[in-house]
Amino acid sequence: MESLNRQFTARAEDFDRPVLVTGAGGCIGSWALAILVRAGVPAVAFDLDASSHRPGLLMAADELARVTWVEGDIADPEAVDRAVSAHGIGAILHLAALQVPFCKADPVAGARVNVVGTAAVFEAARRHGLRRLAYASSVAAHGAPAESAYLATLYGAYKACDEAMARVYWQDWGVPSVGIRPGVVYGVGRDQGMTSKTTAAILAAAAGRAYEVPFRGLTSYLYAGEIASAFVRAVSHERDGAPAFDCNGTCASVEEALETLVRLAPGAQVRAGGDAVPFPFRDEDSLLRAHIGDYGSISVEDGTAETLDAFRILLQDGRVSADV
Repeated sequence: MESLNRQFTARAEDFDRPVLVTGAGGCIGSWALAILVRAGVPAVAFDLDASSHRPGLLMAADELARVTWVEGDIADPEAVDRAVSAHGIGAILHLAALQVPFCKADPVAGARVNVVGTAAVFEAARRHGLRRLAYASSVAAHGAPAESAYLATLYGAYKACDEAMARVYWQDWGVPSVGIRPGVVYGVGRDQGMTSKTTAAILAAAAGRAYEVPFRGLTSYLYAGEIASAFVRAVSHERDGAPAFDCNGTCASVEEALETLVRLAPGAQVRAGGDAVPFPFRDEDSLLRAHIGDYGSISVEDGTAETLDAFRILLQDGRVSADV
């Protein structure tokens, strides 16, 4: 899908060694791989399942062939350490995670992946002296404090724990990191999680099917290419400290975004229902940009149009299902 991701790029000269992407088969991981490969940066994909389905929605076969795939359990410290050592890794994008519904369904598995897995990544960074590490937290972490007005979830609790671990790794061992809390991500490859439904609406419009997004009101529209670009930018240089930043892209109401979708796909039968998503959505991405530099941006209209066009092609090719 060569039309995707062209406005989000990296510079090969910023990377002197390969980048390890954990959770590489997920949505953000797939986009990160595409950005790195197209920039000529060696990329090593680490995932429990070496399926390249989602990356294959974004990358051509010759691009996929340039990715080194490693099957491994993120919660196995030795497996993570071997991947870093064997491939001469110079930076880590830690994106492996189980999302809200999966953590609720299996809390122990959620803690294993989201907490133990993050500890394994930080430990590998400490052992190998890496100073380029970015990890995915989440806006759901805002629901963790007892006094928070936002929804408390196990997923958010695990992510808050990750941020605390990052601060201690910097305090005790000088391991720097950048934590990024993505809001609601949309785009090709976003097909799991409680907030994936804004993407499902675009797929439904491309397929000519009716769809209701099960939440309404203010949310974030964070294009998958934009957040992946932020992660890549975060490890393009050595960092200090262990800050964590929200990243929401554009804050807009679901209703407004669906109106945009209908303008792009006249006749689309999409609507919103239910309550607002109980997480904070604030235009504070400038704080992240001030720390790591510019990583590009895209409007809701342009991101929706690009996703809609891509889904039409992928549906025609039989590479995605019309079932939403």
